[in-house]
Amino acid sequence: MTATQPTTHLPVTHYQTLINQVIQQITQVILGKEQQIRLVLTCLLARGHVLLEDVPGVGKTTLAHVLAKTLGLSFQRIQFTSDLLPADIIGVSIYNKESEQFQFHIGPIFAQMVLADEVNRATPKTQSALLEAMEEHQVTIEGQTHPLPKPFFVLATQNPLHQIGTFPLPESQLDRFMMRLELGYPNKETERALLKGRDRREMIDDLQAAINLAEILELQSAVPQVHVSDALIDYVQAILEFTRQSTRYRLGLSPRAGLSLIHSAQAWALIHGRDYVLPDDVQAIIAGVVGHRLMGAAEEHNIQSLVQHLLESVPIP
Repeated sequence: MTATQPTTHLPVTHYQTLINQVIQQITQVILGKEQQIRLVLTCLLARGHVLLEDVPGVGKTTLAHVLAKTLGLSFQRIQFTSDLLPADIIGVSIYNKESEQFQFHIGPIFAQMVLADEVNRATPKTQSALLEAMEEHQVTIEGQTHPLPKPFFVLATQNPLHQIGTFPLPESQLDRFMMRLELGYPNKETERALLKGRDRREMIDDLQAAINLAEILELQSAVPQVHVSDALIDYVQAILEFTRQSTRYRLGLSPRAGLSLIHSAQAWALIHGRDYVLPDDVQAIIAGVVGHRLMGAAEEHNIQSLVQHLLESVPIP
């Protein structure tokens, strides 16, 4: 497919400079994971949220801390446990005797970046407390709506479901995450550099913001202006339709999944210095976007195989 020339001319060089400053600083602390870092930034710029699913100790929490410091965002970490309550996340109204009124005391969800650590160790009731916040960027307590800060970005971590003491995230909660990613173990050279290098916590303490809030909001506003041609929309629609008709999948992709594909492809294109989307952009982000939304028929759970089958089966127009 030949890329249609965009109808707007974004200062992509300026945007790419900002993004490269962020990536360069993060990769000094998080070694060997530049692809995953770019995907996490894609979710942030596209106003989505990301779920990191991996075994403990591979750097999920460290990545969250580094990202918050590099972007200069207010940061809160919520440690999810089986006894965590929704009010522990959102906040609670307490009666003030002097004013004879209830006063709302905000919870840790009121931060620009929230780390929902080990989110699947909490009960489904507590997990659902994130739903409105992630979707609407607001919370409602006793009929009163409270807006969340801008930007608002949730980075959740999750342990593999076979680990003891975990509750699987309901499909409605999973669908709120634009992407689900894995960091994986480092390769031998990267791991050796980690073992010989400085303590990551000390490095985080030394970090300064690489860009400011206005620049982050500017980048987020630029993403919807990245040009998406009709032919590319045809390609995304063909992907959605194939998952709904193929017997390889138990459930097809929803319209929300299609929007996530478009928006994250726009952000991916912007990160790579373009003001128009290519099919390559869709293919670069598709595994993260659809991996937690696709379910294979006949008990097939190999996500990589399901995604690969999808890419091979749907031709590029």
